[in-house]
Amino acid sequence: MAINEAEYIWRNGELVRWADAQVHVLTHALHYGTSVFEGIRVYETSSGPVGFRLTDHIRRLHDSARIYAFDLPYDEAELVAACKQAVTANKLVSAYLRPIAFMGYGSIGVVPAADNPIDVCIAAFAWGAYLGETARTEGVDVCVSSWNRMAPNTAPTGAKAGGNYLSSYLISREAKSRGYAEGIGLDVDGRLSEGAGENLFLVKNGKLLTPPASSSILQGITRDTIIEIARTEGIEVVEQTLPREMLYLCDEAFFTGTAAEVTPIRSVDDKPTRAAGAGPVTKLLQERFFGLFDGTTKDQWGWLEPMQSQAANSEEDPRHGVAV
Repeated sequence: MAINEAEYIWRNGELVRWADAQVHVLTHALHYGTSVFEGIRVYETSSGPVGFRLTDHIRRLHDSARIYAFDLPYDEAELVAACKQAVTANKLVSAYLRPIAFMGYGSIGVVPAADNPIDVCIAAFAWGAYLGETARTEGVDVCVSSWNRMAPNTAPTGAKAGGNYLSSYLISREAKSRGYAEGIGLDVDGRLSEGAGENLFLVKNGKLLTPPASSSILQGITRDTIIEIARTEGIEVVEQTLPREMLYLCDEAFFTGTAAEVTPIRSVDDKPTRAAGAGPVTKLLQERFFGLFDGTTKDQWGWLEPMQSQAANSEEDPRHGVAV
């Protein structure tokens, strides 16, 4: 999808003009994938823009950095405030946030020098439906990829790291080249893992099934959201290893993710699910999820975080400190 450019990007403690947020060609992360990042949705509500589980996302950014021994120069509270500043400065009421921390310019070895800088940037811009504007209602057609997810003890799939997404690139590119909306990767044992950029859920006999962390998945925040909502609705949730054929035997299937939100799967490998799209369980979970943002679902978990920054609530211009 094309990027909808905004006016400013938060970079290393200040707002800079969008076109000025550049890096050197010898930046370490460009060569070795040494970056960790997040994707965060900001939704428009009757009480103003809210970040969905913003603090949880920033905490996971720090967790990913911890796995790779990145010493981030900003704590969670500072990065949450920076996200709010990026949204406010760009005058956005709904947005996609992309915080990224990466090994910057300074050394070229695989393991950078101890004093190699770590850069942190946050972009905020308008973004629509990741898998297409009709995907939420009509569902998507997907396939199982010939590419497996990474095996245990190769690269940590529990980190949302830039280098991991070469696997996602291969899975999704193969699927799209074959005319599908997305691909599903299997783990090293041939069990279901996840989509290229989404977690996977199946519905069978009223139960909600999803692969566990041990199946080389990223434990998604939207995934956790749907599990919590489902249990609140009295739906049994089972996290277990699942064979490939369950994709063809399930009653319903859907993806979750910050980008994908809750997207029904219409068919897998040209075999329609029994619901051939959004079945009753998927529809219920969609309604409860999107209801968080129109007020029909009570936010009993405290997931919605107002995006008004401290600067926006004062007379100070939220763009204070912009580098020009």
